[in-house]
Amino acid sequence: MKKFSFIARMPNEPGALHKAAEIAKDYNGNIHRIHYNRKIDPNTVFFEITADESSYRKIMDKLDEIGYLQTTLKPANYLKFNISLPHSPGALFEFLNCITSAGANIGFLDFDDKSNRHDKLTVALTLDKISSVDALLDNLKSRYLLEIVEYDTKGEKLDDTVFYIFFAQKLREIIGNTEDDFLIKLLGDVNHIVQELTRLGEDPKRVFESILLTGNTLKDTSGDGFYADIQKIDLNQDTQLYCFQPPCGGNIFVINAPEEVVMVDSGYGIYYHDFLKLFQHCGIELKNLKGIYMTHADADHCGAGGFYGVKSFLHRGTLDIIEKANRAYGSNVEGCVLEEVYTKLINLFSRFNSPTDLNIFSENIIKMRGSFPVVNTFEVGNMEFEVLESLGGHLYGQIFLACPDEGIIFTGDSLINFDSLSEDRKKYNLLAKNLMTSVNVDRGLAKAERKALLKIISKLNEELSIKNKNCLICSGHGAVSLLSGDKLEIYGQIYHYLPKRCKY
Repeated sequence: MKKFSFIARMPNEPGALHKAAEIAKDYNGNIHRIHYNRKIDPNTVFFEITADESSYRKIMDKLDEIGYLQTTLKPANYLKFNISLPHSPGALFEFLNCITSAGANIGFLDFDDKSNRHDKLTVALTLDKISSVDALLDNLKSRYLLEIVEYDTKGEKLDDTVFYIFFAQKLREIIGNTEDDFLIKLLGDVNHIVQELTRLGEDPKRVFESILLTGNTLKDTSGDGFYADIQKIDLNQDTQLYCFQPPCGGNIFVINAPEEVVMVDSGYGIYYHDFLKLFQHCGIELKNLKGIYMTHADADHCGAGGFYGVKSFLHRGTLDIIEKANRAYGSNVEGCVLEEVYTKLINLFSRFNSPTDLNIFSENIIKMRGSFPVVNTFEVGNMEFEVLESLGGHLYGQIFLACPDEGIIFTGDSLINFDSLSEDRKKYNLLAKNLMTSVNVDRGLAKAERKALLKIISKLNEELSIKNKNCLICSGHGAVSLLSGDKLEIYGQIYHYLPKRCKY
């Protein structure tokens, strides 16, 4: 027995859903998920069933035979027109006979004989085939005075009677042309999180909007729309630390040492070409790039790793999440559909390219640094870094990197100076929360991680005070900061980079 999913597009009439369920039953298909919400789309139903291969094929054939199976996502043709009807009994009935015989779905009717245009009926409808539209128009023109208001064959004017086809067209605008089979499966995944979030009290239309806004924001802020905020910090006479904040998602850090460059996190894949130009602008020689240290498996931190063609250093849990394509893997919410589908969507929108030439950190504990096991060490220039294994509050497999002697700590997404984020970045970050309810897989552990990191930083500040230095906090998002009392404060100056009007 295997799990299968399909979309049924059926008439909005009594008994239609019952007929589809009966077909599944007749061929021993066990329905374990179904979702229908007429407020979203009155004709579309999502099914997941378990059945053997032969039975599944018979179910599909039978549904297709009666016209219930959604096999294509081509946009329906939208037609809106004004028509003059005779002011006589049965006139509307005769007109509707023409519409029904053409197989059109009516989305809008407007007529009132008290208005100053009392002889005109305004109609909006959709039809699957252009030939059907032409035949209907020929039939109507032979009978009535007709005025066409709108005629759309690209899916731009579709209404909620074909909402999922409309939504599929919007997805295509983000990810490019793709096969209908792939898009139908993706719609099934999207519908699953809509179903779950609706159950949690969310407005389904807000969920759809958040998905499209996520994809469109990434698309619009790459290429000509790209920009970044930059901090350049001299660690010593020969070595610089760069913090690059892209328009969306996590920071990329670069340690630029003599004859050696190391990155911490790679950002979204969709920004790869933009960062090549940015690195060139800053004089960073990628021919000296020795490796990328991935703090965790979210797409905005490791999604461009495969483009650089260098060694990637990561925790076993990070690799597992990448391979499973589920950011909840290894946590107590591993079975949560919200986390799994969000991972698929964000990887798709952001052009995820898996890290290559993998180097997995040992699981042997060298020592403890506060609450965190140190599982590896490495050097950049003359600086030694420790690899700290997190508690798994934000994500299973997340690591922190600490250089106690120089006073540098990379905290991933467990400690962030939120006040340093621009309003646009804050709004974008909220979209992930809208779709998952939380960006942390374990809120309790995430809170414990923040406290433990602050404790380590406070202790390092005490040790560094004899050098008149403070620990630099390099967060996964936002500016490099210092701990002042119980608050994070931006360190140094931030420069704004625009490719065409560079202010750096």
